Amino acid sequence: MSTITETAVIGAGAAGLIVGMRLAQHGERFELFDEHARVGDSWRERYRSLRLFTPRPFLSLPGLRIDEGRFAYPTGVQMGDYLERYARHFALPVRSSTRIVSLTRPRDSRFRLELENGDVVTAERVVVTTGAHRIAVVPPFASELDPSIRQLHSLDYRGPEQFADGPVLVVGAANSGTDIALEAARSGHAVTLAGRHPGHVPVDIDSPIGNLLAGVFISRLRRMTIDSPKGRAMRKAVLTHGVMLVRNKPAALDRAGVVQLGRIARVEAGRPVTADGRVVEATTVIWCTGSRPDLGWIGIDGVVAPDGRPIEERGMAIECPGLAFVGMPFQYSVASATLMGMARDAEYVVDVLSRAPRAAVANA
Repeated sequence: MSTITETAVIGAGAAGLIVGMRLAQHGERFELFDEHARVGDSWRERYRSLRLFTPRPFLSLPGLRIDEGRFAYPTGVQMGDYLERYARHFALPVRSSTRIVSLTRPRDSRFRLELENGDVVTAERVVVTTGAHRIAVVPPFASELDPSIRQLHSLDYRGPEQFADGPVLVVGAANSGTDIALEAARSGHAVTLAGRHPGHVPVDIDSPIGNLLAGVFISRLRRMTIDSPKGRAMRKAVLTHGVMLVRNKPAALDRAGVVQLGRIARVEAGRPVTADGRVVEATTVIWCTGSRPDLGWIGIDGVVAPDGRPIEERGMAIECPGLAFVGMPFQYSVASATLMGMARDAEYVVDVLSRAPRAAVANA
């Protein structure tokens, strides 16, 4: 079956829903496609102990406030439920359980989306909002670990029942890594956390005053954009090293008995070894070593770089007019891939696309 739409939005997470809401405001004809059964499932699938660390004024999507308390931080499940309510509130046309397996642009200049079930959708414009964290990144030597050691990536971690009996090694000391290390320690495991300390927010964000100060800090981050030399320098640092710890502090790790070491550099005799030569004994290794977008299904030349990131400027594909991205790391500011920053990027992308000339899709 073939269908036609003006704009296809691929991904119905937070970024996709904001794009959809903005398209509706512009009176555009559009449809959202998402591989999950329910809106918000991408949040429900994250580790159960996850709590967000964005204050409510920056957490709510445009047009609908999240229901959590003024100083509360929702769990992943609560965030998923909020996104589902957002889609209903704005009556956004979401086609769920629908996976796009190919995006091409034939000679007629319209985009061709092939669905997993064989259906085809033709669209004049496409906005990709599938997320920045889809494919796990692990070091090449991970495959050299002894087969008896259980390995997981943070993308696949759900809860402490996944740990094998015995000591746990968490590789990567950023926000998810410290969350998982603390949970492993609370569940009775001896825990080693390996990796460079990325710095941390100096206030307790779970206190009312800390919540307010976190908002001030976020406001400053949102002003750090690619328009300034300082912002461009920060973009390089963020894309290379990630962001600082927000909720967890080194002192909390110390109190929990988490042993903190430098980075894991290699494997010897099936065991992980730090850069300074220390062998780490572990029955479970959790790789919190980053992730990247999954854009391999885009079959258009000049759109995806060798590192898997889109080739874009403020979200607009440089070599492919009519194609845009929202929710990618530092697309415009340090907040671009977060709930507190993607709304501005979505508004910009939709405004640009809506002003561009187009063919009469309805007559295609």
